[in-house]
Amino acid sequence: MAADMSFRRVVRQSKFRHVFGQAVKADQCYDDIRVSRVTWDSSFCAVNPKFVAVIVEASGGGAFLVLPLSKTGRIDKSYPTVCGHTGPVLDIDWCPHNDEVIASGSEDCTVKVWQIPENGLAAPLVEPVVSLEGHSKRVGIVTWHPTARNVLLSAGCDNVVVIWNVGSGEELFRLEDQHPDMIYSASWNRDGSLFCTACKDKSVRILDPRRGTVIKEKEKAHEGARPMRAIFLADGKVFTTGFSRMSERQLALWDPNNLDEPIAVQEMDSSNGVLLPFYDPDTSVVYLCGKGDSSIRYFEITDEAPYVHFLNTYISKDPQRGMGFMSKRGLDVNKCEIARFYKLHERKCEPIIMTVPRKSDLFQDDLYPDTAGPEPPMEAEDWVAGRDAMPLLISLKDGYVPSKQRDLKVTRKNVLSTATASSASAASSGAAKSSGSTHLSAAASHPAGIPTIHHPDDKKVEELIEEVRALKLVVQAQGKRIAKLEEQLARIEDGDV
Repeated sequence: MAADMSFRRVVRQSKFRHVFGQAVKADQCYDDIRVSRVTWDSSFCAVNPKFVAVIVEASGGGAFLVLPLSKTGRIDKSYPTVCGHTGPVLDIDWCPHNDEVIASGSEDCTVKVWQIPENGLAAPLVEPVVSLEGHSKRVGIVTWHPTARNVLLSAGCDNVVVIWNVGSGEELFRLEDQHPDMIYSASWNRDGSLFCTACKDKSVRILDPRRGTVIKEKEKAHEGARPMRAIFLADGKVFTTGFSRMSERQLALWDPNNLDEPIAVQEMDSSNGVLLPFYDPDTSVVYLCGKGDSSIRYFEITDEAPYVHFLNTYISKDPQRGMGFMSKRGLDVNKCEIARFYKLHERKCEPIIMTVPRKSDLFQDDLYPDTAGPEPPMEAEDWVAGRDAMPLLISLKDGYVPSKQRDLKVTRKNVLSTATASSASAASSGAAKSSGSTHLSAAASHPAGIPTIHHPDDKKVEELIEEVRALKLVVQAQGKRIAKLEEQLARIEDGDV
């Protein structure tokens, strides 16, 4: 009996111990995608409940694909891309408050924000809603504020962090002197009052963006020379990945109130791929995906020693070039899916589903606590004025149903404004053409955000007329071809051939 009790103490109980990963069937993958080969340690993929975006190879500039989740199978080489950057795209991030808005950072030193039409791209998208120019070197990091609408952080190889109001196209805060070297990663805390960074000088810093000050700093968080990553956890702790002095991969957990020593540190292996951490605040599970690895390791973080508990490893055959991580709103709660990854191969994107086996078909409350919803609790102006707010939570009990998205258009101090359903659908189909240039010029020439008159219905009519013309030409060509084939068939039947 005593032995049995001691065994129970050794084997820690966790509802996530039996999580297993499974790749989807071949016909559910996105095939024939030329994933970017640019040398940069970002995930190259971003996903939300509507779209998957992948940075791809592009001649003469930078581009990324945006595919509706349902568009699986072979992706035609002529499929339209978002291609307005003049240099390779390094990082992309979906807006947490609008599933049709995505930000991108590029080697061309700009940050651009794009409106994706509701049903995906019908033509190449060249003009962004707004182009943000504040960096002197390539921009490798873009990440949206978790709770304030329109607030976006960008970090460049000029060692500068800029906080933008996307709605007005203006810089809110600029942090120039806090990082002496290249910034490897940036991560907001749960309420967006602070963010943490990992830097090439081996330091992890916690910063207050509104004061422009470093609150805490840990030098040599990992002693190895290769890149580190740092993310905030929901309880305010900081989780890092990096390399030891002997070039072994490490993970570590830190209490910001005392950064002298980590709460926990674990050596992993001696591979040289950077470990990208993906964190689920609802379950306190961290997934580690190494670039070039063929596995995903996952850990549960708790308040009891050893604090970081290894759960399991998903192993596959092929190495990953990048990885997308679905937000909780996009998961299938009926199948007890607790995470979904979008693994980038050399020529395809493969969804991987993480499931907790359960016998009951009922909604599993313990797996799905209320999660961050798409509605922001405050505007950019509130946050600038000093307000903080936690995410507004939604229940997933009946599954997440996306509501009508806000359309991007220039209004006073706000690009991402509410639009009526009719104008939203009309503008979405025109976004790939002329609307982007209207927004961009308005944002550039009217910093105060003077409204511009916009007639999406006229554009819609023009586009439909153009489409009808094109279809008529196709029908005429096919008619001629059919007539020719019928003539040949008649000759064959008459024995003339």
